[in-house]
Amino acid sequence: MDQFSVSKTIKGTLPRVPFIVYKNTVLGKKYSLSLVFAGDTRMRKLNQQYRKKDYVPDILSFPLSKTEGEIYINLRKTYTHAKIHEMTKNGFLAFLFIHGMLHLKGMGHGSRMESEERKYKRFFKLA
Repeated sequence: MDQFSVSKTIKGTLPRVPFIVYKNTVLGKKYSLSLVFAGDTRMRKLNQQYRKKDYVPDILSFPLSKTEGEIYINLRKTYTHAKIHEMTKNGFLAFLFIHGMLHLKGMGHGSRMESEERKYKRFFKLA
């Protein structure tokens, strides 16, 4: 009963990353998640509208309820940040997706979240 959808508002092919496996491990099979790949303009607008911040983020997470949420990812920003973090593009994309899901679980930035991120990074062997 996987409740997961992926869509894009950008051109090009999407990366081959096992998002459903990550989603089911972090959030569970019953959690309904929508993943959207969006460009700079849409990401900036969402960030302005919901966070009152005027820049293009690499990821935005929106919890809709305890069992439903949305994640928006900007691949251009994500791939730029992958180089900074010395990770592969897909490795950092997976790490960022996990980061977004931890926000959906109610975690904020801090040591607890970083500990969970390290746990999943090891579990999924992300590089």
